[in-house]
Amino acid sequence: MDKNTLVGFVLIGVVIVGFGIYNRPSQEERAQAQHYQDSIQQVIRDKEIQAQKQAALAEEAALNDTTSLFFEATKGEEKRTTLENEFIKLQFTNKGGRVCSAMLKEYNDQEHQPLVLFDGNDAAMNFSFDGKAENMNSSRLYFETVNQTDSTVTMRLNVSNGGHLDLNYKLLPHSYMVDLTIQATGMQNFFHSTTNSMGIDWKQRARQMEKGFNFEQRYTSLTYKPVGESFDYLSETSDEKKDIPEALDWVAFKNQYFSCVFMAEQCFMNASLDSKLEVQGSGYMKDYRAEMSTPFDPTGAKPTRLQFYFGPNHFKTLLASNDLSFSNKDQELEDLVYLGWPIIRLINRWFTINLFDWLSGLGLSMGIVILFMTIIVKILVLPTTWKSFISSAKMRALKPYVDKISAKYPNPEDALKKQQETMALYREYNVSPMGGCLPMLLQTPVYMALFFFVPNAIEFRQQSFLWANDLSAYDDLISWNMHIPLLGNHLSLFCLLFSATTVINQIVMMRQQDMGNNPQMAAMKWMMYIMPLMFFFIFNDYASGLSYYYFISGLMSILIMWIMRKMTDEKKLLAQLEANKREPSQQKPSGLMAKLEALQKEQERLQKERMERMKQTQNHNKKN
Repeated sequence: MDKNTLVGFVLIGVVIVGFGIYNRPSQEERAQAQHYQDSIQQVIRDKEIQAQKQAALAEEAALNDTTSLFFEATKGEEKRTTLENEFIKLQFTNKGGRVCSAMLKEYNDQEHQPLVLFDGNDAAMNFSFDGKAENMNSSRLYFETVNQTDSTVTMRLNVSNGGHLDLNYKLLPHSYMVDLTIQATGMQNFFHSTTNSMGIDWKQRARQMEKGFNFEQRYTSLTYKPVGESFDYLSETSDEKKDIPEALDWVAFKNQYFSCVFMAEQCFMNASLDSKLEVQGSGYMKDYRAEMSTPFDPTGAKPTRLQFYFGPNHFKTLLASNDLSFSNKDQELEDLVYLGWPIIRLINRWFTINLFDWLSGLGLSMGIVILFMTIIVKILVLPTTWKSFISSAKMRALKPYVDKISAKYPNPEDALKKQQETMALYREYNVSPMGGCLPMLLQTPVYMALFFFVPNAIEFRQQSFLWANDLSAYDDLISWNMHIPLLGNHLSLFCLLFSATTVINQIVMMRQQDMGNNPQMAAMKWMMYIMPLMFFFIFNDYASGLSYYYFISGLMSILIMWIMRKMTDEKKLLAQLEANKREPSQQKPSGLMAKLEALQKEQERLQKERMERMKQTQNHNKKN
């Protein structure tokens, strides 16, 4: 970075800072703005409190209304009913007739107890129906438990006219899926003749399941799938509320490694989705809410069919669960495991996952699996690595000739001529300055695939390796009590090792490119040192398995580069280039080189036009 550039950056900074200070509001203006914001928030809170009071009064009046068809159902004692298979244990409450607890038997929480997705007041579900004289809300009514077996239970709401509403639950064998059918019997007089839908209000506070709050939050989101489209989600890092005009196949209250998914055979309509951040240390990640409707037949001729999935975000488990869902739909539940952008997702789906399953099926520890995966990936991209290396080696071999050209044109105004002669030199020796870029670019999707795969692979959860007791979370071998900005309260050793190998790799790369003492590359050199420092602060909170992968990958890159340097004799390479030197008649550029030369000619033409205009202006000024 030369002096003029440095002065330019300083002046830009001074202008920006000065502009900010000049436009900064006064203390009085800030106080007025804060008072205005506080007033708005107070009005919103007052309206919410008033709405809650009115709802409470309305509910109390309904509970005491002896003329209500559901008066008998407003009184009762809450009881729980259990259904379970080898994977999951579900509890149902007769108050509201809903699932009130879900425990996964094959997974543990951070206290090494069976993992509970939700229980007690963590979740709520209300089914609402509009009637002629009154409305019905399932959450405040007591159902009767009937027809219970090992895998099924019916929650029945009896009404005073002899009719009833059944919520029929069936836990599917060897799965995490639960069928739910809702059917009315003898209740035609309760509903309007135009009634064709029912309302659903589903709430859940998503528990913190993993060790690192910030890292888990990045992968915890309210996710939904519009009919005929790919999935979408609300913000992971901020509060967001969104009304969805499209019909939805499903809505998922998703954690990093576990999800509660609600599916509808005839889709959900008029959905309003809300996701709010929870405070770190509260034991929860997000506060979810989904309000929506779905078709309902009040005659009972056609039941409303719904489904739940309470289980892990495991790609092949979700893929198999699609087959247990409604036959007229491909639910694409596997999308809950985010595998990256389209091309990277294809690599992960058809290569990374199958490779991982094969290696983990050998009974290896997860740390060794990551090691072997890294070795295999390095072998697969070795041809492109070698091609990139040879391209750089040819550039280094021609550097003495390039230096002569630079000495020939020392003045800045001759930069275009110097560039043209340098390109002619490369064309003469059939060397492309961009020859090393394309091979490296082809490697990028493969490396990025593992970046998306590791944090989303539940198999790494609570798996230890060396000093890391959980490869899905940061390793805090070094920790302290106070919080340090940007760093937190721990130091991830794998992250530190990864950053160190990145610095070494950058040094090797600079030598490979022979950047030397070129003053124009000084800024790039500084960036190469700053990047590992940035990586350290970013990845210190990330999964230790990911940092371990990048550490191993960096070590192997250094080793491969060292071996390649030992295998390459640049003097012999230059002799080979001299032997294959093209005659002038054979030096027709092609491909990228042709485009670069065309660009250079266009720059030269524009420069000549500018010089001619400057001369004309100077002559005109002299005459005047």
